[in-house]
Amino acid sequence: MLLIGAVAFGLYHAPPVATRSFPLTVVNTDTGQDTGEFRIQSFWDCNNAIIGFIYAVETSAAFQVLIKWAIGGLRPNFLDVCQPARNLASGVGYMKYMYSVEICTTQGRPLWNAMQSFPSGHSTTIFAAGVYLYLYLNAKLKVFANYHPAMWKLLLLYFPILGAILVCGFLTIDNSHHWYDILAGAGIGTMFAFSAYRMVYASVWDCRVNHIPLNRGTAFAWSQGCEGADMVYTNRAGWGAVHMQSEKETLPGPAIGNGNMYMHSKPRFNGSNDTYAEPGSSHVSRVDQAESSTQGAREGPRP
Repeated sequence: MLLIGAVAFGLYHAPPVATRSFPLTVVNTDTGQDTGEFRIQSFWDCNNAIIGFIYAVETSAAFQVLIKWAIGGLRPNFLDVCQPARNLASGVGYMKYMYSVEICTTQGRPLWNAMQSFPSGHSTTIFAAGVYLYLYLNAKLKVFANYHPAMWKLLLLYFPILGAILVCGFLTIDNSHHWYDILAGAGIGTMFAFSAYRMVYASVWDCRVNHIPLNRGTAFAWSQGCEGADMVYTNRAGWGAVHMQSEKETLPGPAIGNGNMYMHSKPRFNGSNDTYAEPGSSHVSRVDQAESSTQGAREGPRP
């Protein structure tokens, strides 16, 4: 991650590779003629959630910085930053009104930034963060699951998406980006959010396992009540109590005296040559028969 961050930081401060020409036209107000100018339940779960968030934001930022540096594009406010002077160079192309950045009186980082509009870095980052939080809240609150959730969960689920859209809207108001810059950035951020979430959790949409964090060195195998099955933020429809219930089922029930036979609530197995008795079965294991004989010898004959 440090290497990716260092590469992205270097590309961000490097001058753009692509060169751009732009029309510069000014209409004479007298004649009208064109003059030619222009919540944490476990460290394991918390660690995966944070690492996944970093994966989404950092990798999407590096991806868009590379595209911005190699391709770029003129921002809507480019001429305000450029402050062109037509006498610095001659125009080319049709009617000689296409110019390069040679006529810009502003140079350096401000001009480079004005030439790197595509894709939008802000929309990439905010959508990577917002969509990742959306997937995380859906998994932990079980909004799209096997029961009918409360309405407040749906509202909370879409707050990150609302925030991302508002930020992208502000980018068009202040003429920082074109609409296609924002759309491309949102697509990149969404793609990396889905990818990063799936890297650290068992599924994206499967409500049975999409809240269970993954281990680095152990393959995930789902089973009822498996490790991490209770790492949710709701107790509706049995969620959150799955792990507790599975622990209760593994404990043997109390022995019930019934003459010369003892039955347990769970099957017992003792060696390859011993049989076992299911709860409620009339079949008695050899182990239970031995225990009954020992108990009878201790108590003596019954009156």
